[in-house]
Amino acid sequence: MTRLLAIVTDPLEGREPIEQIRRVTNGNGVDEVRLVVPKVPETRFRDLMGDVDEPAHHAEEVLAASLAALRREGITATGDVGDSDPVLAAEDALREGPVDEILIFEHGGDSTPWFEDGLFERAQEQLEPPLRMVVLEHEPGGDHVVDVERAGRGTEEHIEHEVGASYFPGLSRSDFAGIMVGIVGTIVAAVLAAIGASEANTVSGWHAAAVLIAIGLALLNMAHVVGLTLFESVGYRGGFSRFFHTVALVLTPAAVLANLLILLLA
Repeated sequence: MTRLLAIVTDPLEGREPIEQIRRVTNGNGVDEVRLVVPKVPETRFRDLMGDVDEPAHHAEEVLAASLAALRREGITATGDVGDSDPVLAAEDALREGPVDEILIFEHGGDSTPWFEDGLFERAQEQLEPPLRMVVLEHEPGGDHVVDVERAGRGTEEHIEHEVGASYFPGLSRSDFAGIMVGIVGTIVAAVLAAIGASEANTVSGWHAAAVLIAIGLALLNMAHVVGLTLFESVGYRGGFSRFFHTVALVLTPAAVLANLLILLLA
């Protein structure tokens, strides 16, 4: 008996994704296909605000359309709506019973905001069955497969995207880059504020603002590091984790630029 778990966020359309499912048994047939559709918020802001109803309704529609597509091809399939994180959704599904392989269908482009950097690596760390990440593109005649990544059975404890030592949790490269940007940016903003205050004959409101910007940036990036450590310790990768990461990467350069302008113009 061949059992397959497929994670999808958009309806499966056309023959190419169906062929990826058939290849699990080299065309000999699949005895059981279980679909899981994560409840994907339309935007990260809605994810942060805890939007549940609209993503759940959309996931139900995607599930119904995908099940119908599989059944038209003669494939018996069942399915359910799962967590907004595809890895957590797969873990929940595996508690209901083992499978022989897991397929994660990703539609490329901006239609998948839930696919953050390192998704496939996280799946390799947390999911034991063989994995296949199938990247699709929408085309008039149906979905077209543009890339396929594979991983063998079993979790992988040491993979390239992890950075750090015994003092750090497993950080993705983007997380580590965000921390480094925050540290360097905070130092630069503080130095610019100090130079402006020391060179001015009288300390103006602009120079005081530069000092406050540097202090605020330091607090922000400190909160980012502490929050990231706490999130990683409990395996959380939801909206707040991405929110702090994005805010730190956006506001750090903005704060540095503001203090540079104050130094040059004030």
